[in-house]
Amino acid sequence: QVTLVESGGGLVQAGGSLRLSCAASGRTFRSTAMGWFRQAPGKEREFVAMIMWGGGSTYYADSVKGRFTISRDNAKNTVFLQMNSLKPEDTAVYYCASKYTRGYSDYWPDFGSWGQGTQVTVSS
Repeated sequence: QVTLVESGGGLVQAGGSLRLSCAASGRTFRSTAMGWFRQAPGKEREFVAMIMWGGGSTYYADSVKGRFTISRDNAKNTVFLQMNSLKPEDTAVYYCASKYTRGYSDYWPDFGSWGQGTQVTVSS
C-alpha cells in the first residue's frame, strides 16, 4: 500500500498562487500515475490533473488548463500542483491519489490510494 501526505493548502486571494505537494511512501513502485482531485462542499469529487510516473505525460481538466501545472520528482516520490491565477471557484479540498493500472483516467474510483486532503480557499 502507498501512503500519501498532502501539504501546501491555505487561504489566498483571487489571482494568487499556491503550490501543493504530495509525498508518497510505502510500495510506491506499484504506482503508475498520480492524480489531483478536488471536492467542494455539496459537490462531487472532480478530476484536476494527472501525471504518469514513467514518461511524465500530463493531463488537465479544462477548468484548470493553462493555470495549473502538475509535476513530479521521481527521486523523492513527490508530486506537485502549482496553481496560478486562482479563482474563488477553485475553493475545495484537494486530494492526491495514486493509480495502479496503466493509462489515463479522470475517474476517481480508478485511483487506489488517497491522501487526507488539504484545504484551498480562494477569496474574492
